[in-house]
Amino acid sequence: MATEKILVVDDDNNICELLRLYLEKEGYTVNIAKTGMQAVRSFAEHQPDLMLLDIMLPELDGWQVCREIRKYSNKPIIMLTAKGETFDKVLGLELGADDYITKPFEAKEVLARIKAVLRRTGASSMVDPAEEIKQVSYDNLVINLTNYELKVNGKRVEAPPKEMELLYHLASNPNRVFNRDQLLDEVWGFDYYGDSRTVDVHIKRIREKLEDVSDKWELKTVWGVGYKFETKD
Repeated sequence: MATEKILVVDDDNNICELLRLYLEKEGYTVNIAKTGMQAVRSFAEHQPDLMLLDIMLPELDGWQVCREIRKYSNKPIIMLTAKGETFDKVLGLELGADDYITKPFEAKEVLARIKAVLRRTGASSMVDPAEEIKQVSYDNLVINLTNYELKVNGKRVEAPPKEMELLYHLASNPNRVFNRDQLLDEVWGFDYYGDSRTVDVHIKRIREKLEDVSDKWELKTVWGVGYKFETKD
């Protein structure tokens, strides 16, 4: 049974209680916040393993909350929103959200997405300690997916879990070209309902962290196809 802590942030009492019921039944510890300011304070106080974050909130909206949390934490954030426009989804991803679910939603879907994100980010309590360490290394670059640690030029660089997973996937398959649909499927998972611009957003953010690090490898765009982690002789 799960033991992680989940922070649910929504100003709708019915949604909060429905999610609390389902999540506590699965063994999660649940805290509730109903405004953006409460969310920021509660996150700092309870240090949850994952946050479900609505966008339309009093005081601070979900984007502002996400921005504040990402200043010091890379814990997974799933956005809950009634807005389905691509702009809203991309903005959330650019601010560091790991996934998003559009209202109305089924509680079972939310539960499944939580489990998937915790599993992908290594935050799940149900992890085999004997599991092989997932790490790839290149010149001035070390990507450790077991403890979600990125080192650039020997220094640790903070990166959201999804950026780490995407970079690790590409670097683990050097010189192989992946199209955007492949990356959505293999990195985000079959249960992810995103679009190809999701990949572009994450690649852009990764490149900002890796700019001019080495001339022996490159995160390269293959025009008309997708991306690859290219190594050079």
